[in-house]
Amino acid sequence: MFDWQQTSWEEIGERIAAGATSAMLPVGATEQHGPQLGCGVDTSIAHNLCGEVAKRAPVALLPTLPYGCSIGHSHKWPGTIALQPKTLIDVVFDIGSWAYESGIKRLFIINAHVTNFAPLRCALEMLRAKYDDLMVALINTPEISARVKQKHFSDAEDWHANDAETSLMMAIDPTLVKPEKIAASDDEDRTENKIFAHPVNRTSTNGVTGKPSLASIEKGQELFSWMLDDLLAILEKGAQEVPPINHSYFEKVSS
Repeated sequence: MFDWQQTSWEEIGERIAAGATSAMLPVGATEQHGPQLGCGVDTSIAHNLCGEVAKRAPVALLPTLPYGCSIGHSHKWPGTIALQPKTLIDVVFDIGSWAYESGIKRLFIINAHVTNFAPLRCALEMLRAKYDDLMVALINTPEISARVKQKHFSDAEDWHANDAETSLMMAIDPTLVKPEKIAASDDEDRTENKIFAHPVNRTSTNGVTGKPSLASIEKGQELFSWMLDDLLAILEKGAQEVPPINHSYFEKVSS
């Protein structure tokens, strides 16, 4: 396992020289997840998933980023600690830049928080525009595959702290679960047929969207195994991918 935090600079150099030039950056969030879950759910998903993948694939595991763009959760409930989108862009760009300078050529950003997607996509655009031989992929954990996505969206279109996330925590990080709160934590999805994207304080009464009362350890174990297998398949495919056309970003077409 190539764990960046536990590896010396000499060992990192040796591994990269030997061809280990792919890395995962797990990105989570610190935000309220209803009365039944701790505020580290998204970070736990990213950290545990990437940690298990790194045991099975020749890819460097960068330290998990525990903060994300969670400003949509408002100040209604204590617990959320959010970065502005522009801050997250800069942070991930800097991380990617330093990883590149160490020799990383394929960077997989593994994102476990939905509204991180836009700033992370911006960071991706900036990284690939600066470093001609760096390939960057952005993978959202709830949408790793069709079956994973179906499970996440089964009880709400704008799901949050729902059946899927509660089941995952019961299976992989039960220290974040408040079992006595689960049964009474259901809240409906109020985003259907809306034109505007409303903050969570205007769509949920308790920070939940979905039905955590349906959650079980067995569901969480099955879902996590799917996420693990399907992410491994993506990384394996990505390890072989080359640009369809080998043309430098900085090279202009001759007239």
